[in-house]
Amino acid sequence: MRRFTVLSELFFMLLFAGAAWWIYPHIQQPSETELTGIEKTPQDTNFSILDLPGLLPEFRDFITPPPRLRPVPPEHVADVINSVYQQSEITHTYDPAYVKLAYPGGDVDPEVGVCTDVVVRAFREKNIDLQRTVHEDMRRNFRKYPKKWGLRKPDKNIDHRRVPNLMTFFKRQGVSLSISDNSNDYLPGDVVAWQLNEKQNHIGIVMKARSHDGERPLIGHNINSGTKIQDVLFDWEIVGHYRYFPEPVTKTAMQ
Repeated sequence: MRRFTVLSELFFMLLFAGAAWWIYPHIQQPSETELTGIEKTPQDTNFSILDLPGLLPEFRDFITPPPRLRPVPPEHVADVINSVYQQSEITHTYDPAYVKLAYPGGDVDPEVGVCTDVVVRAFREKNIDLQRTVHEDMRRNFRKYPKKWGLRKPDKNIDHRRVPNLMTFFKRQGVSLSISDNSNDYLPGDVVAWQLNEKQNHIGIVMKARSHDGERPLIGHNINSGTKIQDVLFDWEIVGHYRYFPEPVTKTAMQ
């Protein structure tokens, strides 16, 4: 009996030792979460980085299109355009008053003027004096010009400052161009005339600069408050389109 008891105790001791030997490594081994710091996602979870709100913020597209490359105007055109810019800094008043002028090369006070003065002053930068050329053509062909002012002979003080006379002069020089609604037909340095209403015309010069949307060339003109450079090409009915760049006369001939 004593022998059976000793054998039983030895059996249970061996059984306990074996169980302890098997359990101990599993208790000390860290879990996969402890090793990696990442918890496993259940297999039935549909997970994607695209599902994370706020992880990839939305950005507006601030990339602007490249500027349109346009040819640099030739010198004779650049001089005309630059004159309009200079006028916009000086001429701040619209005044249609009749003024007795010197001839040739006569002009009113540079701080005032009308729409035709913008054109006349601009072309004088190329030594083209429209006061003189219009007056000389009217002396030879007075009947070809409009009869709106009750005159019986040319008047070198005012003839070149009237839009219908400039339109007639340009047409007689053979420099009229087609009138269209395509803004690309109007090149820097071109002269454009409009019909504002039944009795009033307007005239200006096409500039190299374009409108904010790039669709239209700006216009240098004086309609009521001095020389301005504005996006007005198609604001009124166009009744004249001209490209006038003859051989310039010398400054001596203008004086």
